[in-house]
Amino acid sequence: MAIDTVIKYLCEKRQEMPFSASFIIEILGTISFTVSGVYSALQKRLDILGVLVIAFVTATGGGTIRDVLIGVTPVTWMRDLTLPCVILITTPATIIFRKKVRDYKITLFLFDAIGLGLFTIIGLQKGLSVSLHPAVCVVLGTVTGCFGSVVRDVLLNQIPTLFRTEIYATPSIAGGILYFVLLPVVDKTVVEVICIIFISGIRIIAFTRKWRFPSFL
Repeated sequence: MAIDTVIKYLCEKRQEMPFSASFIIEILGTISFTVSGVYSALQKRLDILGVLVIAFVTATGGGTIRDVLIGVTPVTWMRDLTLPCVILITTPATIIFRKKVRDYKITLFLFDAIGLGLFTIIGLQKGLSVSLHPAVCVVLGTVTGCFGSVVRDVLLNQIPTLFRTEIYATPSIAGGILYFVLLPVVDKTVVEVICIIFISGIRIIAFTRKWRFPSFL
């Protein structure tokens, strides 16, 4: 019954909102990071409440920090319940279908990489919406894309991926720069798609080829 209420709310909310690429990107990013959070929690064998909390902070952590930095309060998910509703639907759906997944680590990584690309673009757009300098927008894109996983990893008592030698934030930064290079000459929606593929693709290639930054120890 609760799920029915959530779905009804989403349908009503969708009718109120104009169709836009940004809306789709934000929903897909929220789904991707929610799935990533669920699989991270399942690896730690948390109970249902723990899984939901980890899924929620993974999906909203970066956006929350971004909103606080630019002075948008209450933060987005508090003013619009669309994203929390998406999380509430995605979390049990992921748990139900988890047995069809053979390797939690690969699934976690893929959804994390996709979420990284999607949320980086959302962060860039939020910065542009308040007329910030492109360099600051790139920082906001990186924060939005990376810091949900940082909060997730801290809560799960492990060193965040961002602070390891893995290439994680670099694709976000490079994708943000590419966004502003292409924006004056290419349609905005096309630029968004290109940059999402670029960011997620670089993250996946770096992981599969084991590209890493040198360690100082």
